[in-house]
Amino acid sequence: MTPHPGTLHFGIPQHRLDGPPDAPVVVLGPSLGTSSDLWLPQLPALTRRWRVLRYDLPGHGGAPSSPGPYTVEGLAAGVALLLDRLRIAEAAYAGVSLGGAVGTALALLAPRRVASLVLCCTSPRFGDPGPWRERAALVRREGVEPVAATAAGRWFTPGFTGADPYVAMLRETDPEGYAGCCDALASYDATALLGDVTAPTLVIAGAQDGPTPPRGHADRLAEGIPGAELVVVDGAGHLAGAERPEVVTEAITAHLDRTWKGRE
Repeated sequence: MTPHPGTLHFGIPQHRLDGPPDAPVVVLGPSLGTSSDLWLPQLPALTRRWRVLRYDLPGHGGAPSSPGPYTVEGLAAGVALLLDRLRIAEAAYAGVSLGGAVGTALALLAPRRVASLVLCCTSPRFGDPGPWRERAALVRREGVEPVAATAAGRWFTPGFTGADPYVAMLRETDPEGYAGCCDALASYDATALLGDVTAPTLVIAGAQDGPTPPRGHADRLAEGIPGAELVVVDGAGHLAGAERPEVVTEAITAHLDRTWKGRE
């Protein structure tokens, strides 16, 4: 599938494959400020039965930043090109926050390529553009440290003690790649298009998620996408898969079992 001529893309994303070579493929998309290692808690369960394709956003996880302007649709077009490069005709997709938005965009851009969809701690619209533009300007001016210093409070509940590895991912992110992804979030709004998503969809929300709380974000996805199921995970903030990995992993594998059967 070649992206529509009017869709800007950013080349083939940095990626890696794990799991049985002959198993159905599941693509995993990370959040703003994290690398593909965000999915390490889910990897053992997923790679037992599925071929897992993880990718990094531009400037994240050691990947180079790409010339902007960034858009969520452009990031999705890059994932479509990656599937072409790897000769993967159809895959399930699971993504967190920005990675979830990329999954929604991919399901709209190439519906026949997305067999099943998991949208984790994400939204059809991430609020007003102004704060994202301001954050992008801050990072371009001062680097990622100002946002890294407050990341644990945005991403996790106050009692969570395992934030350091995830904050370290943000500190290693290239400022221009981070800022460009903020610009992508600023301009993203798929609210009016959700009814066109045809993939069987699971929406996962952290009950204590500050950036994309269940009310006004996850519920809009679940209500807008035909037949979508919503699971709210108690005791979890924005990176629910890191904070409550067992619950999130079980929800994902159960959904994939129903919609994208793995290797027995």
